Amino acid sequence: MAQKVAGSPDRAGSAGPVVDDPRSLRNVVLVGHSGAGKTTLVEALLVATGTIGRAGSVVEGTTVCDVDPAAVRQQRSVTLNLAPVVHRGVKINLLDTPGYADFVGELRAGLRAADAALFVISAVDGIDASTIALWEECARVGMPRAVVVTRLDHPRADFDESVAICQRVFGDGVLPLYLPVHEAVEGAAPTPGKQSLADFLGGIDGASEQTRTAGLFGLITQQIYDYSEGTPPVLRPADPEHLELIEESRNNLIEGIIAESEDETLMDRYLAGEEIDPDVLIADLETAVSRGSFYPVLPADPSTGVGLMELLDGIVRACPPPDERPAPAVTTVDGEPYDMLTADPAGPLVAEVVKTTVDPYVGRVSLVRVFSGTLRAEQTVHVSGHGVRDGNDEHDADERAAHLYSPLGTSLREVPYAVAGDLCALTKVGTAETGDTISSRETPLLVAPWDLPEPLLPVAVVAKTRSDEDALAKNLSRLIAGDATLRMDRNPETGQLVLWTMGEAHADVVLDRLRSGGVDLDTEPVRVPLRETFGGPAKGHGRHVKQSGGHGQYAICDLEIEPLPTGGGFEFVDRVVGGAVPHQYIPSVQKGVRQQMERGLVAGFPVVDIRVTLVDGKAHSVDSSDAAFQLAGALALREAATSGAISLLEPVDEVDVTVPDNYVGPVMSDLSGRRGRVLGTEPDEHERTVVHAEVPAAELTRYSPELRSLTSGTATFTRAFARYEPMPPNLVAQALGGDS
Repeated sequence: MAQKVAGSPDRAGSAGPVVDDPRSLRNVVLVGHSGAGKTTLVEALLVATGTIGRAGSVVEGTTVCDVDPAAVRQQRSVTLNLAPVVHRGVKINLLDTPGYADFVGELRAGLRAADAALFVISAVDGIDASTIALWEECARVGMPRAVVVTRLDHPRADFDESVAICQRVFGDGVLPLYLPVHEAVEGAAPTPGKQSLADFLGGIDGASEQTRTAGLFGLITQQIYDYSEGTPPVLRPADPEHLELIEESRNNLIEGIIAESEDETLMDRYLAGEEIDPDVLIADLETAVSRGSFYPVLPADPSTGVGLMELLDGIVRACPPPDERPAPAVTTVDGEPYDMLTADPAGPLVAEVVKTTVDPYVGRVSLVRVFSGTLRAEQTVHVSGHGVRDGNDEHDADERAAHLYSPLGTSLREVPYAVAGDLCALTKVGTAETGDTISSRETPLLVAPWDLPEPLLPVAVVAKTRSDEDALAKNLSRLIAGDATLRMDRNPETGQLVLWTMGEAHADVVLDRLRSGGVDLDTEPVRVPLRETFGGPAKGHGRHVKQSGGHGQYAICDLEIEPLPTGGGFEFVDRVVGGAVPHQYIPSVQKGVRQQMERGLVAGFPVVDIRVTLVDGKAHSVDSSDAAFQLAGALALREAATSGAISLLEPVDEVDVTVPDNYVGPVMSDLSGRRGRVLGTEPDEHERTVVHAEVPAAELTRYSPELRSLTSGTATFTRAFARYEPMPPNLVAQALGGDS
């Protein structure tokens, strides 16, 4: 039976929670660096709410969210996963995201589906640069944020220091709702002056090995949540002497909350000494968080269960429901503006596919966020995908959404409908891809796409057999439909099939999935398409004369070749006098020259930037033909190449690197070491620096992971083709030896 949430009726055959009112929903995405404990925290919350009976292990690969073979092998999340729980009659959609930068596409999908972000910070490891960058990204779009500090019982854990670090890098709006309470472990030597449970508040630097986290001190309620005997906690008031210990923290918290209150008299009353009712503060807490300028901190320890129920309470009370968050902009499928949507179950149906996977048993599974209206089972919907990602074909199709599910990791629990603000899964909607819009058949609409970084690490793959080539094409089509950060490019010049990925870990996962799909493949170095040109003037004599007497076997032409400036293209000049080459065969010579230029002369790369002049030739009244003069023109160009030095040109890209100021020097030095020319720098609107440079494309093949390593993951870059330039002589010999 369906789990009854917020007054929804039980539906026969349903197995997942059903919600009727968007205000009974919270969509929270868990973010943070890899290893912070996001998946472990989700697992603990599933147990705490009775959703599952026993917590799995990341190390053993038994968690609800990390069942992907690549995640089990790497022992870290590589995909976005949904884990709904129900707490106090509210359905909380927990979105577990990968913490490693290579899987930013999954992270962005989670941000798109959520209404608030929960930054998971380890009390041991602190904050890394990528977490800071993500916080700034959330700030730019006004995403409400909260912080949960985990791993409280680790010997090196320090809650107070973790909060202080958050305040330094995230701002003064980061304030704890609770403080950890510690007690001495059995057999530990007593700490002078520390006699009771509540004396051990916050982080106790250097004493954690002598204590354990046994509870929380609620700063708003001034009550202790005592976990010393296990869960659920015993709630009891604090002793008067303990209140002095939390006075400063409590005052800061109250001032932070009421500063965002809509009651303008509240601050004056508080400063005048009036004790503000805790219910009033809790009511204003959601307003403070929703405005994106107040960020509550909640301690939680998945290993002991301390703080889990308080965390769930905090999500319900502080995070905004879907109807308080603006929906993405929407247009008609023709691009005409449409009214702003609200999370109204009775409104027009608009939903978005935020993730696509292919299950070996049920086929394509689409994770969908409903922004407006109600999506029902057995409903015919319109699927639109218009330029959501570069290279995607526009498509419109009506399809029947036969079954709806509430996912729990990879488990699918059937539900009859999903209202505005909820998340659900559809199966076997064949045309739906990540980023597509699902709307009503009567009013097809299109949601504005979210921003995604370009994949910039190329990996060249080669199928070992013809059957593997067919399997590779099939599997790649499936992967690209679900992975918004994966691109495929068949380079017509090098003949390589190149997969563009976000980094080495992303490439590793893609290759692993291809191989597990039955594709036997290898990788090879990515070859950069070069160009050939003449280094100086040259002459060529083309003679195609056959003595067999067959028709069309006679043509002679003489060519002079001159190099043009870079980007000069191709020029063909006719300087024949006296009709040595009949007029009708001059275009044939030009055609033969062009064909040979496309095939290359030395290394098999196209020839560019030359002027070819036809100066003389001979024809036969009977045996000359168009084909013969094409061959003669090609032969003349090839002979000229033997007498004139052929130069190789390499592609040069314009590169813009956006980087924090403290990394500008190392980035510029690194670009120079890649034969790059730094053109200048300028500040961007987010208090970072953009370094403009031109760099040979061959030097950028592995720039993505190397830049990440150089800047601790804080820099991003874009690249675009600029022009071809002569390759240095020492590299020409290497290129000719490797490609000839």
